[in-house]
Amino acid sequence: MRDIGVLRSTLRRIDRRGYKAYEEIRGLYRAADVVLAIDHVQGDPYAPPSRVRLIVERHRLALPDVSSRVRRIALEDFLARRAQRIIDRLGRRRAGTGRSGLIAIDAGGQEVLERTACLITEERVELRLSVGLPAAGRTILGDRAEELLADLLPEIARATLQLDRQASAEAEQFIAVVEDAEALRAQLPDHQLVAFVGRGAILPRRSGVSQEPLREGAIPFEPPPSLEVELVTPHSGPVRGMGIPEGVTLIVGGGFHGKSTLLEALARGVYNHIPGDGRERVVTRNDAVVIRSEDGRRVVGVDLSAFIRNLPLGHSTECFTSDDASGSTSQAANILEALEVGARVLLMDEDTCATNFMIRDHLMRELIPADAEPIVPFIDRVRQLHRAAGVSTVLVMGGAGDYLHVADTVIWMRSYRPEDVTERARALAQRHGDGHFEPPDLWPGVVARVPVPESIDPRRRDRTRVKAYGTEEVAFGYESIDLSHVEQIVDPSQTRAIGLALVYALEQGFIDGRRPLAAILDLLEAAIDRHGLDVLSPFRGHPGDFARPRRFELAAALNRLRTLEVRQLRPDR
Repeated sequence: MRDIGVLRSTLRRIDRRGYKAYEEIRGLYRAADVVLAIDHVQGDPYAPPSRVRLIVERHRLALPDVSSRVRRIALEDFLARRAQRIIDRLGRRRAGTGRSGLIAIDAGGQEVLERTACLITEERVELRLSVGLPAAGRTILGDRAEELLADLLPEIARATLQLDRQASAEAEQFIAVVEDAEALRAQLPDHQLVAFVGRGAILPRRSGVSQEPLREGAIPFEPPPSLEVELVTPHSGPVRGMGIPEGVTLIVGGGFHGKSTLLEALARGVYNHIPGDGRERVVTRNDAVVIRSEDGRRVVGVDLSAFIRNLPLGHSTECFTSDDASGSTSQAANILEALEVGARVLLMDEDTCATNFMIRDHLMRELIPADAEPIVPFIDRVRQLHRAAGVSTVLVMGGAGDYLHVADTVIWMRSYRPEDVTERARALAQRHGDGHFEPPDLWPGVVARVPVPESIDPRRRDRTRVKAYGTEEVAFGYESIDLSHVEQIVDPSQTRAIGLALVYALEQGFIDGRRPLAAILDLLEAAIDRHGLDVLSPFRGHPGDFARPRRFELAAALNRLRTLEVRQLRPDR
């Protein structure tokens, strides 16, 4: 480690030289109480920014207690957001061409995620930044680089990490909100609930492209008395709200009355939220997965026979593969793939579902006999899924009244206010007959699949190439993985982690041609739990800007890799 004065001298010496001379500044420098680690130097002003860490020893800082994993993740998230506010307040302007003068930290959105922007260990705290080194054209601007690296970055570290009384209180409140959400979620199974929506929650978002809460005109959530439950939190004491029971739950109502808004809040309730988001006390079980149809996606080696069977010309669906799946076929595959890796709560909105997969009314059943229809509609299986496999379903329904016959709970969203209309729905269902929505056989279970490692190749021209594009796509070798319909990816940094997690699973031998997909994900999650997200990074020191994805989104990415091949694990074979 060298003194910061050495960095100043080097920058003055290479001033006005070609951009490649910046390579000389790589290394560690001490600026009093802050260590500046320049881990990666960009190749030119237009390349991705340089990677820099700001390191302060823990004993120099008065930080809140981080004795639990939840508290540590919450404080890391808080400090990354605090650093971003300080960077914004300093009003950094581009100093030259390309990305010159840029300072950024991956601070995240409305969700509190485990991420790599800040690292807290027993010995130190690190802030991981992206920094654009100043240049005019491809000529080094040494004086501006000195100001940026030697003066401004240590100032950002001190302003972020040295918490005064007010900042300490804000940090404790941030952590408390996250701990309360974790406590609420942990109580759901004991109360036989799949989700909880706290009284006073603000569910509507500012717009269709913003996850920030609607500030004006939003109606605070008020639970219907019959579904109101009380859960206990460590910081806020008893909290009351609407509990969504296990089983089959319908969310009904007219258009634009808040049905899909509620379901979206439940979908994102698998994550914790920042204070002021409005959904801090909206929590959903960790094993909840959004299911939809997905025309054109590739499906490989899935046993669809629980939902689709008896295809014309004798084609079997017990090991079904298609490069261009239909809406109904893709939705069936999405359900079975989610169950394969541990999903036990399914979230569906009729607007994004295949109608012929979801329902077949009595007139169509009379017209087309069962032996001439390959699809077993979801309505015939949904209650069986809960009774035989412990899988609950929450459905937004505005037009398919037949689902009243199979619902355990019916919630009517009326001007964003929920009403429990379960008894009325049951009375209507009885008045119109039982519907005869019964499965044709016992629930057959889900057939596990083993990925073939040779079919998963991240290389392009003999180099590993993995690149994320927002939340919708991962370039993986020569292939492109389309994640645009995987709705519970909420942060581009999760997408970055997904691609490299698949590479890591290959390199570590987790994908070995013998382990089923669920076991591979178990090993991958255990490795991240043990070593942190840093383990996925190809960079030494600075791990990039990752946020942790769930196992279900990792599986979804692998299932959408168009080169993937699998073999089935059948106990009877």
